[in-house]
Amino acid sequence: MEHGIQSKCWKCAKSISGNDALSFDRDHIVHLDCGRPRTVSPEERALLFRYCFDHAVAECATCARSYRQLELGSDLVSNRVHLCPNCREDLTESVRGHLYSCAMLPEQLRRTLQAARSAVGKLIQRSASDRDGVLKREAEAAIAALRETIRRTIGENE
Repeated sequence: MEHGIQSKCWKCAKSISGNDALSFDRDHIVHLDCGRPRTVSPEERALLFRYCFDHAVAECATCARSYRQLELGSDLVSNRVHLCPNCREDLTESVRGHLYSCAMLPEQLRRTLQAARSAVGKLIQRSASDRDGVLKREAEAAIAALRETIRRTIGENE
């Protein structure tokens, strides 16, 4: 972060990290879900269901087991998802890590996904210095390109 300034969510005032699912509220970065900032984004979730439904997407280091999406638990009371069904460890980062390296995703789609994540990461790191909104527009364009690539790729495969 520039000069020690951290990006903060406009809604909940908590710090924003590159692993958070984000959205934009006018000119401000916000958590997609302030109750679950590290959840996977809607785009990531769509790709997981389309390309990773039939194989393991998460590994629990504590239990030394791998799990498919359908096997992962959730806790609606504490607003948590992607939990190990045995020890209840949060496996969201494992799920996201799988998605970004999964060989089942078409290469173009994986590159576009990584470009969108990179653009959002740059915006988070430099949001205090992005007075004219250049990085915000780049992040929005990268996310739009990802959505278009998802639509086109899924449409080709049906």
